[in-house]
Amino acid sequence: MKTVFIFPGQGSQYVGMGKKLCEGNPPSKELYQRANQILGFGLAELCFAGPSDEFNQTVNAQPAIFLHSIAVLNLLKREGLEPLAVAGHSLGEYSALVACGILSFEDGLRAVKLRGQLMQWAGEKQSGTMAAIIGLKPGQVEEICRGVGGVVKVANYNSPLQMVISGEIGAVEKAVELSKERGAKRAIQLKVSGAFHTPLMESAKKRMEEFLNRLEFYSPQVPFFSTVSAKKEDEPNRIRELFGDQITSPVRWTETVEGLSALHSDAFLEVGPGKVLSGLVKRITGGIKVYPVSDQEELKIFLENRL
Repeated sequence: MKTVFIFPGQGSQYVGMGKKLCEGNPPSKELYQRANQILGFGLAELCFAGPSDEFNQTVNAQPAIFLHSIAVLNLLKREGLEPLAVAGHSLGEYSALVACGILSFEDGLRAVKLRGQLMQWAGEKQSGTMAAIIGLKPGQVEEICRGVGGVVKVANYNSPLQMVISGEIGAVEKAVELSKERGAKRAIQLKVSGAFHTPLMESAKKRMEEFLNRLEFYSPQVPFFSTVSAKKEDEPNRIRELFGDQITSPVRWTETVEGLSALHSDAFLEVGPGKVLSGLVKRITGGIKVYPVSDQEELKIFLENRL
């Protein structure tokens, strides 16, 4: 069966994730213990038991999601499942890098730890917010953003009728009001700590680029689709540059999924916590099968449906 692996980003986390995965599964437990050693603090314990306020901070949520995704990825590989291609949503792109051999697990985890720290720091330095806009087309949301004074951009093109905007608090609030006036089904601010995927993250981008330049990027072993360019990318230095741009650039998820769909896979697997991407892929592609896999039970469901 030809499957595309997709990896979720921030917002998919929940306290308790990974606990079931590690129970009775020594390789997953060992991976979590290894992550604790690399990071220098008890991320595993934070994932399993919280407290939620600490767990949901950007600096902790990002490595937690990455770790869980890689643990599930390893579970899939032990079942002999290999991806036809990979992609990730925002933070999830780092999981995709590991999945296709561009980055090692250790480098990926260190990069994600720093990314979370920098994004939280940039959010504290330059206040901002984000909002989900549902029911308007991309061009309509872009026009609204252009008509608002201040910095506000489309940060996530999640599906044909679902966007996330990001920017200065006042500008986002005004854009939310205008979106409702233009007929949006929903326009609601999100509980986030910064204006992610906008120029307001420029200070974080520069420091992230300095770190990425010290890492070894390898050629992908399976096709890697970037959500910055919305295309298949295979040149290591080009991919490194895209990951610097990623912090300030929009997530072009709709275009990326359309590109992945052209590979004529049998199904998409959402590898990691939550089911957010599964819903988005269904809205983008229509009939393609999507299976969320976050633990042994969900993997069993996929394997049974595959037969």
